[in-house]
Amino acid sequence: FTLSIISCTLFLFLLELLNVLIIVYLDHETASATFIDSGGQFVSSQVIRISRNPYCGYERQILSSRERLEEDSLLAALQWQEPDVGPVPFLKSTDPSSSYFVILNSAAFFRVGSQLEVLVHVQDFQRKPKKYGGDYLQARIHSPKLQAGAVGRVVDYQNGFYKVFFTLLWPGQVKVSISLVHPSEGIRVLQYLQEKKPDRVYFKSLFRSGRISETTECNVCLPGSLPLCNFTDLYTGEPWFCFKPKKLPCSSRINHFKGGYLKGLLTATENAFFQSGVNIKMPINSSGPDWVTVIPRNIKETNSLELSQGLGTFPSGYYYKDQWRPRRFKMRQFNDPDNITECLQRKVVYFFGDSTIRQWFEYLTTFVPDLVEFNLGSPKNVGPFLAVDQKHNILLKYRCHGPPIRFTTVFSSDLRYVANELNGIVGGKNTVVAIAVWSHFSTFPLEVYIRRLRNIRRAVVQLLDRSPKTVVVIRTANVQELGPEISLFNSDWYNFQLDTILRKMFSGVGVYLVDAWEMTLAHYLPHKLHPDEVIVKNQVDMFLSFVCPLET
Repeated sequence: FTLSIISCTLFLFLLELLNVLIIVYLDHETASATFIDSGGQFVSSQVIRISRNPYCGYERQILSSRERLEEDSLLAALQWQEPDVGPVPFLKSTDPSSSYFVILNSAAFFRVGSQLEVLVHVQDFQRKPKKYGGDYLQARIHSPKLQAGAVGRVVDYQNGFYKVFFTLLWPGQVKVSISLVHPSEGIRVLQYLQEKKPDRVYFKSLFRSGRISETTECNVCLPGSLPLCNFTDLYTGEPWFCFKPKKLPCSSRINHFKGGYLKGLLTATENAFFQSGVNIKMPINSSGPDWVTVIPRNIKETNSLELSQGLGTFPSGYYYKDQWRPRRFKMRQFNDPDNITECLQRKVVYFFGDSTIRQWFEYLTTFVPDLVEFNLGSPKNVGPFLAVDQKHNILLKYRCHGPPIRFTTVFSSDLRYVANELNGIVGGKNTVVAIAVWSHFSTFPLEVYIRRLRNIRRAVVQLLDRSPKTVVVIRTANVQELGPEISLFNSDWYNFQLDTILRKMFSGVGVYLVDAWEMTLAHYLPHKLHPDEVIVKNQVDMFLSFVCPLET
């Protein structure tokens, strides 16, 4: 009997030990995380204990005091001036059709280079003046016959009034256009989604081994208590998780793809703040004249438009006859494929990022006959892509950035982080790098984007340290078409925040900036996530002007 008790006790002990070993193995396989601090130094290896709360890597970053200070400063600068009001019914929200603007410093004429001030007064759907601000407005001046345009700077006085400042950059009749992108009541909803619903775009991965395959959900944050596969990058610390397949190991992941968009995010009341043709990107009309006459500064400048060069940094440029004119340097026009070939001869050009930088690769390979795309068997619109001009020794490469990325299907082996790719480039006078990383981060808290740019910036600085003659160009975000659904995921308001962060974080780093934001907002064509060819051409011409500047 005693032996029987001992045997039973021993059996239970061994069974419990086996269970512990299985749990430890499971945790270490699916939820162990090696963290690397911002300096690239190993910090710790720990097991992420799965709990009922979602694990969010951006909430557990290990930052240096300088990085923490920078992040706090960025987040403080982006604090939208939210009105201190309770729930607002639709009828008391901003109505663009009832709102109006007035040109303040009206005169018989203005001279090129002078400032134009416009006052905007917003009203609700009951035609009553609003007493608070927080609306998101976009503004531009333009001359349709001259195919000219530039953006304005909006100042919110938090009392229902906004002032817009324009710099008049060309002579002729100049028209003012103001648009309400989102009312302040809609912005409050977007803020809530950004902070509380980062998983409203979800991703998936396919796991396969032999004849067994499983698909599970993936994201930066995954709620619940199910075991996780931890795909956090060991070098950058960029977190990424998938729910662990029931029958397969985490190592059997073969691809990544966009799962879809969550539905039913808003209440009926909130939906009213996102209506096409009512309060999404709707024009605000003028209560008087909406145009002014601009004359040259003096007679000698009548036939010269170069007079506006170097007048300041905002706006960064303007269109004239459909050509972008940066205000800080002379941009070349690459209208002949031979000019591009001459510029890129003996160079390797890397394009890293989303589909908006892929447009540059596609433009070059379409416009320049000698650039022949080499078929790598990559998924369409995903890549990686490669183009070669053997005669002139030109090599173009495109690769998408690592997750989160909303492409159809990306093979696991092609999920590369831009920072890691940059660390593998030797660099030099014949090396050019172009980067665009923004659109796929619009649904996440800003800390996620800040961390990604921090890693990329560190790699860029290291590249320029070892090879100072390397040319690095950053493409900014751009405005796009918006409807009720897309506003919840890719609103210009979200991307305006990302664009602001990018400019601040790369200021003074030694990179060149292609201002895609102004180049899309200032143009007369409809806003698109992927701008039309005339805008892309101007972006590529500016990019090539950095690579091959005019000799002065």
